[in-house]
Amino acid sequence: MTAGSRIVAMGHYQPSRVVTNDDLASTIDTNDAWIKDRVGIAERRIAGSETVADMATYAAEKALANSGLSAADIDMVVVATCTSIDRCPNVATRVAAKLGIAAPAAFDLNTACSGFSYAVGTADHAIRAGAARNAIVIGAEKLSDVTDWTDRSTAVLFGDAAGAAVLTGVPDGEEPGVGPVLWGSAPDKGDVLKIEGWQPYIHQEGQIVFRWATTALAPFARQACEKAGVDVSELAAFVPHQANARIIDGIVKRLGLGPDVVVPKDLAVSGNTSAASIPLALSKLVERREVPAGAPVLLFGFGGGLTYAGQVVRCP
Repeated sequence: MTAGSRIVAMGHYQPSRVVTNDDLASTIDTNDAWIKDRVGIAERRIAGSETVADMATYAAEKALANSGLSAADIDMVVVATCTSIDRCPNVATRVAAKLGIAAPAAFDLNTACSGFSYAVGTADHAIRAGAARNAIVIGAEKLSDVTDWTDRSTAVLFGDAAGAAVLTGVPDGEEPGVGPVLWGSAPDKGDVLKIEGWQPYIHQEGQIVFRWATTALAPFARQACEKAGVDVSELAAFVPHQANARIIDGIVKRLGLGPDVVVPKDLAVSGNTSAASIPLALSKLVERREVPAGAPVLLFGFGGGLTYAGQVVRCP
């Protein structure tokens, strides 16, 4: 057994096609100013022939290259996604095959937009228990496959992307870099955001989701800090799920975060990418060196289910 795990590297991938608000306004009744004011999104990336597995592989490949580890070192692959069209084989085994990872534990996890934090928590538990040594954890979504592009209430929200992290064990006596996960759900409200059926589209009761996110989640985010033994005032960055700029602002205000805390709003150029949004935003922060290595960062996801999960990690 080990003392825990830490994130040693990040990677991300986004498709090349950019769809702006003006592009959407040419086909549905909306406009750039309305979208920016309501959700804070200016553009999003939309995949063409890339599958969820393709995007997950590209992000994982980049994270692995940044980690100093090889495919032979990885013994667990976890993919958080709610948009994989194929039910079997799962995305994780396809990623492992493409990267040449031999005989890993490989599984997908679906808690929608909180999926990455759930997956990090699960991989951390496996490493702590000695069931894995090094894991690749990926959030990957192709939401364009399940978006009704004639529905102005949802078509403006979503984008496609993948983000990945490499986790490795921390020996006994050293401080873990991934704090205990705080996770849960509000299943009585589960039907307010759903993707159901054989040919599904996203359906969302936006006002209910907005009220829940802006009023209920800040205490849970604070509890995630408490479980890690980190005061909110000590955070260097807060990386929430990139759902809506007003939701992010509301949680930041309720947490009392100061202006020196880095809070990305990657949704402005990426849209809501569900389980990919947190690793995508964190990977960009690391790539741009906006947060010092080793600094405490609160990750917090929330979404369909209604599920939520968060943990404090040390920035790679």
